[in-house]
Amino acid sequence: MARRLPPLSALRPFEAAARLESFSRAADELHITHGAVSHQVRALEEHLNTPLFARHGKRVTLTASGRLFAEKVRAALDDLAAAAQSVQTRRDDRLTVSVLPSFASRWLMPRLIRFMDANPAIEVNVHTSTALANFVDDEIDVAIRFGLGPYPPHVCEMFLEDEYFPVASPKWNKGKLPKAPKDLLAVRIIREDRDYWTLWFKAAEVALDGKPLEGPLFNDSTYALQAAARGEGIALGRRSIVAEDLERGALKRLFDVAIPSRERYWFVSPRETAETPKVRAFRDWVKKELAA
Repeated sequence: MARRLPPLSALRPFEAAARLESFSRAADELHITHGAVSHQVRALEEHLNTPLFARHGKRVTLTASGRLFAEKVRAALDDLAAAAQSVQTRRDDRLTVSVLPSFASRWLMPRLIRFMDANPAIEVNVHTSTALANFVDDEIDVAIRFGLGPYPPHVCEMFLEDEYFPVASPKWNKGKLPKAPKDLLAVRIIREDRDYWTLWFKAAEVALDGKPLEGPLFNDSTYALQAAARGEGIALGRRSIVAEDLERGALKRLFDVAIPSRERYWFVSPRETAETPKVRAFRDWVKKELAA
């Protein structure tokens, strides 16, 4: 007997709208229009002959039937994704790495040629992103992430701890760099989303007394360090990505005070790829480079 299936094209928009309880946010997630989501949900409701959402102006909430149906649809989509991944054939000679832009530009890319020379049979693809890795859709084999971790259900291995300390261009203020930590209270501070400045001042025994830190805010360490190298202020450098700037003389470390980072670097892989030869080769190479 033929199955009487609902319109399959409507299931993903419905699941996203149900999970987010917003047609607009579902549209953003799926990269379609608000109207397309609304149309697909309407088609589904007409097919089922029951309302799945209660409309309150621009707001929507799931009905009891909608909540039950959403649970079933989500489980079905998860099963489909798992089935697709189980039969998906990944190229053994292609390694796709997802990495943060700052780590990619300041640590990985200057060294990656050595991995490729040592592993000529492996084709390396690098994806730079600050978002969570989409291992299935982007066919990512291993991700390098900087955070609290771990990230279940994936296989995670912490491989590098880090620390922060102030850095500045040697030419900042015509070469007259701050001589004591308290001097930083009178200069432009370059901040990041991960703002460790308050902790650093505490470690340096400098009282802020409620004074807000003034200066530009960046969402990525690369831009903060570039601004510091241009002489636009004092930044907190993370040891793992500022080392090359210090060696080249583009930046200079200020003071001996450093604070440990709460976040660490992690290898993150799906269980299906975590122990493949190409991923093991990459993890071993990164560790060897760090040890050197």
